[in-house]
Amino acid sequence: MAAMQLPPRRRRSGPHDQPNFPPRYNVAPTQPVPVVRLVDGKREFVLMRWGLLPAWVKDPRSVSLLIMARGDTVNAKPAFRAAMRRRRCLLPADGFYEWKQDGEKRRPHYIKLKSGGPMALAGLWETWTGPNGEEMDTVAVVTTRANRTLSPIHDRMPVVVPPDAFDLWLDCRRVDEQTASALIMPARDDLLETYEVSLAVNRTANDSAELIEPIREQESAISNQLSEQQSLF
Repeated sequence: MAAMQLPPRRRRSGPHDQPNFPPRYNVAPTQPVPVVRLVDGKREFVLMRWGLLPAWVKDPRSVSLLIMARGDTVNAKPAFRAAMRRRRCLLPADGFYEWKQDGEKRRPHYIKLKSGGPMALAGLWETWTGPNGEEMDTVAVVTTRANRTLSPIHDRMPVVVPPDAFDLWLDCRRVDEQTASALIMPARDDLLETYEVSLAVNRTANDSAELIEPIREQESAISNQLSEQQSLF
């Protein structure tokens, strides 16, 4: 997963404060993403940079961009251990993209809830402080092994937190990291649907509703030609 599709302002996730942001259809790493976190017992809605920077990093250029956090190692890896204990969050999204390797080609697919509406992806956040005292909130998406729906496309998927478990994941004061880790599992096989979409999503400059429309057979043939042309360069 290297891109998300985000909803416009909504109240479904239950935050008390919401930033004003438009719908996005092709959010890439390092761009702002909406995040729900718990502050003083209340849900807070903020924007953070997608790509976690651990607080102990001196120079951001010295570390790889941490857009994903493998759920099986978040309690052990220094980059995520403290955030898993104290700074868990949710990322509301209407869907996300994944790319299927087909020989030398990579075909984009869009994944969303069968029931429609937004889902909540498990995340971890950190506040990075720069040498001049500047602060930046950053976030990574927690992943797990793919379920049967997504495994033909990719072997990993984001952790989708069900609504009745929001507080379990968000409340770091009352719920320790080992208990919260029980939520790090694949989504039910019948929860999500997926379909192939246009190669236009490969360009981060493209950001329109057409990106999430299913690709038709004729478009698929054109997409194949584009993919073959791209492989020549």
